[in-house]
Amino acid sequence: MTPPDNTSHRPVLLRETIAALDLKPGLNVVDGTVGAGGHSAEILKRILPGGKLIGLDRDDSMLQRARTRLAPLAPEAFELLQASYADLETLLPELGLTTVDRLLVDLGLSSDQLADRERGFGFATQGSLDMRFDTSRGKPVHEWLNRADIAEITTVLTEFGEEPQAARIAQAITEQRRVRPILRVSDLVALIEQACSSPGRRAEKSHPATRTFQALRIFINAELEHLKRFMTETAPACLKAGGILAVITFHSLEDRLVKQALADRAVWEISSKKPLIASPLEIKMNPRSRSAKLRIGIRAKPEIDHISGTI
Repeated sequence: MTPPDNTSHRPVLLRETIAALDLKPGLNVVDGTVGAGGHSAEILKRILPGGKLIGLDRDDSMLQRARTRLAPLAPEAFELLQASYADLETLLPELGLTTVDRLLVDLGLSSDQLADRERGFGFATQGSLDMRFDTSRGKPVHEWLNRADIAEITTVLTEFGEEPQAARIAQAITEQRRVRPILRVSDLVALIEQACSSPGRRAEKSHPATRTFQALRIFINAELEHLKRFMTETAPACLKAGGILAVITFHSLEDRLVKQALADRAVWEISSKKPLIASPLEIKMNPRSRSAKLRIGIRAKPEIDHISGTI
């Protein structure tokens, strides 16, 4: 699938996701991380006529891209809201709904976000170390990075990035900021490259800043907290019995949370024993898909007490 002119992002596992969602005309579907609308565009085509697509994203710039992509298809059949997928339960009544038929969450960072020079998501850019999805809330990550102590930084890099050099990088950060604040992507990248370049250290396939940038982004956006709440509270409350949930993860921390939640047979009637992964051809065309994993869950029917009739 070739991205439209307003985006460079290619949706991962698109064919597998659309097939797993088993879409039909008239369904109400939520894309909880609509991004530039790659998955949503294909969903919208399949739920017409009579269906409704609700797209959520914490990043307003992504909503603008999605609107450009979806409007030519069916402007009356979708609604886009700036919100976290974890807040869906509070949003549905405002949309005149109590539950929906399908739920999709793609937890990957958009190529457009990575390429944005001023957001600080990608270590190949030169902008400010912001990293917030919603720039109207919270504070940029550089503010935390310039006041947190070594133990705090080490914990974040270890827990959210599984960075083996966390302590070394944390020490380098605290030493550097005594000289001048760490404000831009280039400041942090140079510091990490120096901290991880000791003689005799074996070179890794990925850039040495990869895990640190992942950890800081996850931390500043509370991504795992949103995912945990979504999987244990929001998705079970918002999905109809027999409805389908699809979740695409990109690292082990996310996948572990999703796998554990889907194992609850009181909530999920059926779930993926093994995740679906990208084909060799997709990985060749879109290298970012190589770490993607798709897990599926089917919402179980609530157990009813046949004597009292209560749930």
